[in-house]
Amino acid sequence: MSKIIPEENQKEADLTAQSNTPANRTSKNVALVICTLSSLISTYMASAVNVALPTINNEFHANTIVLSWVATISLVAVAVFLLPVGRISDIVGIKRILSLGIAVFAVSSIAAALAHSVVMLLVCMVCQGIGRSMIFANGIAMISAVFPAKERGRAIGLNVAAVYIGLSIGPLIGGLLSTHLGWRSIYYAVVPLCLITLLLIYWQIKDDWRAAKGEKFDYSGSFIYGISLVSLMYGFSVLPDTLGFILVAAGILVLVIFFNWENRRPSPILNTAVFRGNRVFVMSNLTALISYSAVYAIIFILSLYLQYIQGFNADKAGLVLLVQPVTQAIVAPFAGRLSDRIEPQIVASVGMGLTFLGLLSLAFLSNTTSIILIIITLIVLGAGFGLFSSPNTNAIMGSVVPKFYGVASASVGTMRNLGQMFSMGITMIVLTLVVGRVEMTPQSYPAFLTATQVAFSIFSILSLVGIFTSLVRGKMREKMS
Repeated sequence: MSKIIPEENQKEADLTAQSNTPANRTSKNVALVICTLSSLISTYMASAVNVALPTINNEFHANTIVLSWVATISLVAVAVFLLPVGRISDIVGIKRILSLGIAVFAVSSIAAALAHSVVMLLVCMVCQGIGRSMIFANGIAMISAVFPAKERGRAIGLNVAAVYIGLSIGPLIGGLLSTHLGWRSIYYAVVPLCLITLLLIYWQIKDDWRAAKGEKFDYSGSFIYGISLVSLMYGFSVLPDTLGFILVAAGILVLVIFFNWENRRPSPILNTAVFRGNRVFVMSNLTALISYSAVYAIIFILSLYLQYIQGFNADKAGLVLLVQPVTQAIVAPFAGRLSDRIEPQIVASVGMGLTFLGLLSLAFLSNTTSIILIIITLIVLGAGFGLFSSPNTNAIMGSVVPKFYGVASASVGTMRNLGQMFSMGITMIVLTLVVGRVEMTPQSYPAFLTATQVAFSIFSILSLVGIFTSLVRGKMREKMS
């Protein structure tokens, strides 16, 4: 059976858990509302901006590469800052950094709405990404600090559902606002919700959680970590160019240097003790990385498939694709509650199994595939990822002592962002090799269909590996109860 907490940390875990008890002064439901609202706001923005890109380009007349960075540079900023921010939260306080993140997100959104050039907009998106990293790193951490283990899965499930709802409504609301009020209204729209969330935090949350209070922050390690992720993520975005392979190799090398550096630091941003003897934490994070790598590009690929191969317009394609995140939002809370009663390893593995079946079905797409079959497949995929995500996150947070809640929560977000980049990187490589760097015309549709089948075949293999890593993580029910 996997050890959740190394024996040498057990005494510390007990003491820390007592000092970080949800506190009679902290309302669990209010904390859940705060974390849910902040997750909803940040994910809404991430998906809404994509819809507004053509409108933004009409004003700034940026080239395609620069315009694509408007949507992706925030993702890079989130990935780079998540782990350091998680460590800062453990030292300074989860509530304090979450509040700061929401404030940074609100101010950078206002600045983005006032941007007078694409460069200024990019700078604002970086700042917004930093704010999002503070939100992502501390939302799950606050839930884990407030809710006891037997209730944590349900709370995490509701929080995960908010993420999917944000991703679902983003394109719809973003499209309406962009069309009728202009693209700047997309940024203004989140400010009132940010203010409401901040008021709730300062009015209702009287406690804070600083399990690593007094410890030092590793600035050098944070810099090395940032360099490795930027190299990896940018490298994947330009594959299969030679520069892409060089940057990915360099990123992996620097990441190895980072882990060696952290092993020698007295107060690292990533304490390797959280990995030693903790198979549940390691394998759950690895499974999360595999899962996001397998599923993130689904919407991107199917959006092109529905419009180019099936001949749908953008609105109809969007409605079809809405099926998956809506299903995820419905299933995630149920899966979270289920993981409070049943071993999370089992629930998450079943979810990965459904994901595998859905991706395998998409690997056989053709120009005559029924739209009903596609919708059914999206429901299966939504149910699969919904069943996987909440229990897997519950397993990660339940496998560490409160001292590492910030870092563990940040690891969840880091795996998500890296997986998203890997998924898009794999897709871009397949499209480049099979279709080529050509404009999409009816002559290239057969090649695109082949690329679609190849990509989904790769993703189905990844999800099959994910089933294995999920199953071998070890059981933890006895430890969490």
